[in-house]
Amino acid sequence: MRKLLVGAVVMSCFSVAHAQFEPSPLSPVGEKIQAAMQSEIRTDREKDRDDNRSPVKTLEFLGLKDDMRVVELVPGGGWYTKILAPVLADKGELYVGLGTRRIPPLLEKYPGLSGVKILPMDVKFVPAGIMGLFELGEFSLGIDDIDMVLTFRNLHNFTAPSRVHINQAVFDALRPGGLYGVVDHTRRHNERANPENWRRLDPVLVIKEIQDVGFELVDFSDLHYRPDDELRYEVGRKTVAGNTDRFTMLFRKPE
Repeated sequence: MRKLLVGAVVMSCFSVAHAQFEPSPLSPVGEKIQAAMQSEIRTDREKDRDDNRSPVKTLEFLGLKDDMRVVELVPGGGWYTKILAPVLADKGELYVGLGTRRIPPLLEKYPGLSGVKILPMDVKFVPAGIMGLFELGEFSLGIDDIDMVLTFRNLHNFTAPSRVHINQAVFDALRPGGLYGVVDHTRRHNERANPENWRRLDPVLVIKEIQDVGFELVDFSDLHYRPDDELRYEVGRKTVAGNTDRFTMLFRKPE
């Protein structure tokens, strides 16, 4: 009898442990994101970053739906563009704006990206005296009634007044109830700028700046929390590159 009880307890514990480690089923949009991640238009180098950047969990948290009109700001080399475009291809629309000079060759090379639209914007990146830091004047995205605007690790590249202009342009482009998703490298709260932290942002400051133009904070995630990033070093240093602590925030334009 005792052996039977012990066996039952062991099996019960095994069942609980198995349930805890069994991956949760993907949502319908999660399945589309996962499929896009396997696309041949993505390079091996891009795919190597998937575990670190967790695009499925990130985009699901930010509320992406496959029928949305989405703007990606400062798309860089198109890492997220190559994932967003296939997800939105059938029912939604994807626009890219600001810092898009590396995107046209991608659209020409890959037919699967032909539906991506580049926003024609009359705004210049003016060097702000520190390599990689820029100033922007007031501008418009030239589009409205957008469902979502996303930017990944980009706000830190702009001065505080320029971030205000970006946030205002995003606010004006979104429909009431539209979403604004932001991911960026974390700086210690209230830490003054120094040569090591200039590509990091204080999350509390970011919340204040975005709320100041009219947004409401919906939620934040610790998805990209990294306990071994001491927030001491420049994000490009070998000791932290690819493993920086990043805040992930979702805002909404009020109805």
